[in-house]
Amino acid sequence: MPPGVDPDAAGRALTDALEADPPHGASVRFEVHDAAAGWDAPPTAPWLADALETASRAEFGKAAGTMGEGGTIPFMEMLGRRFPAAQFMITGVLGPGNNAHGPNEALHLQTGRRVTAAVAHVLDAHAHK
Repeated sequence: MPPGVDPDAAGRALTDALEADPPHGASVRFEVHDAAAGWDAPPTAPWLADALETASRAEFGKAAGTMGEGGTIPFMEMLGRRFPAAQFMITGVLGPGNNAHGPNEALHLQTGRRVTAAVAHVLDAHAHK
């Protein structure tokens, strides 16, 4: 769900659009069982940007990367609403051969260790900001 869009209103609009005029006499019934609001992360604070860069270079030997993605972490909208001035660092431990959310999902231990160490660097930077 895009940030700022009411999930209930979007669900009603989608239901109306899909059920309004089905082709070839088809019968269409659409129900939204669960919808969550989207979230826009606040701008990254300078201390956090610096900490992420330092942690990434120390643990991965490369510049930090960021990625925007929608719909996968609904509770972030709730946390962002509750703590509007907070900075968030959301991590994942995907590495070679993880097959995330699929059969035989696995954890790449070296990537897990590096992500854990990077989080420790960022927490240390926050404690000293």
